[in-house]
Amino acid sequence: MRNVHPKVEEAIDTLNMKDGPTRRKLLSGAGLASATAAASALLAACGSNSASGSSSTAKNAAGNFPKTPPWQFWFVNHVYTNPFFVPTQYGFQDAAALLGLPKPNWGGSASTSSVPQMVSYLNNAISAKASGIATTVINSTGFTTPVSNAMNAGIPVITYNADGLYKPGGVPDIGTNRLCYVGQALYNSGVQMGNRISSLVPGGGDIVIFIATPGTGNIQPRFDGAASVLKGKYTLHEIATGASTSAELPAEKAFLSANASKIKGAFAVDAGSTSYLAQALQATGLAGKIPAGGFDLVPLTLQAIKAGTVNFTIDQSPYLQGFLPVLYLYLYNLSGGLVAPPNTDTGLTFVTKDNVGPYLNTTSRFEGSTAAQKTISRPSGPIKNPMATTST
Repeated sequence: MRNVHPKVEEAIDTLNMKDGPTRRKLLSGAGLASATAAASALLAACGSNSASGSSSTAKNAAGNFPKTPPWQFWFVNHVYTNPFFVPTQYGFQDAAALLGLPKPNWGGSASTSSVPQMVSYLNNAISAKASGIATTVINSTGFTTPVSNAMNAGIPVITYNADGLYKPGGVPDIGTNRLCYVGQALYNSGVQMGNRISSLVPGGGDIVIFIATPGTGNIQPRFDGAASVLKGKYTLHEIATGASTSAELPAEKAFLSANASKIKGAFAVDAGSTSYLAQALQATGLAGKIPAGGFDLVPLTLQAIKAGTVNFTIDQSPYLQGFLPVLYLYLYNLSGGLVAPPNTDTGLTFVTKDNVGPYLNTTSRFEGSTAAQKTISRPSGPIKNPMATTST
């Protein structure tokens, strides 16, 4: 009569071992009465089973996925030292760790949105035979050839955060044959911003929208979307603040000082320009006198919203812009290209004085405020979300 320790039977069921030499050996009853003997026999059997090629050990695979090569992905960025992209880096690091892959490479243009520098780094990825590339595409022409070269070399390419520009009327002008885009619907986010500005400045008048680098695909579509709503009733000023964060506050102060008597609202379409709005308004005597708002979750912006100096900011989930491209590139490689990655809108959330508290009181990798890995408890009570109005 067989004498198999119950822990062996439990492990067999847990591991979902199909009928085969390993399962039959364990169930044949080799006097496995003690837990120690049971554990030794199970480990030995699992080892022989994986060696035969019928399964993978847990340490060599992610979850139930098979063991894969150490696929090396590359992320190309237009301002890779900018604090906005800290959660993006945490996102791709976390996804790679989850899937048992090496940390993706990160580079491009350090702080100046230089397309030649970005293309050079993208070409390095192609030369290194990257397993996949994720890149921002900040104009509609500069990335056409390098992305095509990568795809022709069999390297899948995904864009994130920026996906070309828009023609008048909000028509996308993408300029690459990338597989998909992961990021905010930028033109639509500008439209939503324009609607919010209209509600804050209902009487019309002069509105300034600060923009770090006019013409670049990560932020120009936002301005264009806002302009599509505001044109006619408002006099709109598009004021460049510069790619370097050190130039943004002086540029804002200079414009507001010269136009303080007529400006009815001050807004911005990028993280850096938004973060300096409160200081610029205070320096020019406009704080609390005109509405203000912009994009992203830089701590200075969140503090200004709490203080009431800035009315809103718009979150676009930069963490997801790192996490999802790794997941999509992994599945594309794993499936032999059968799982085609989808275009993914990472969202548009208005953060105001009413809901800024959790953003200020919680540190997390998801917002880039800490490197620590931790579980964040959800608030108790109902989940409040407006009725859905769009679908795919």
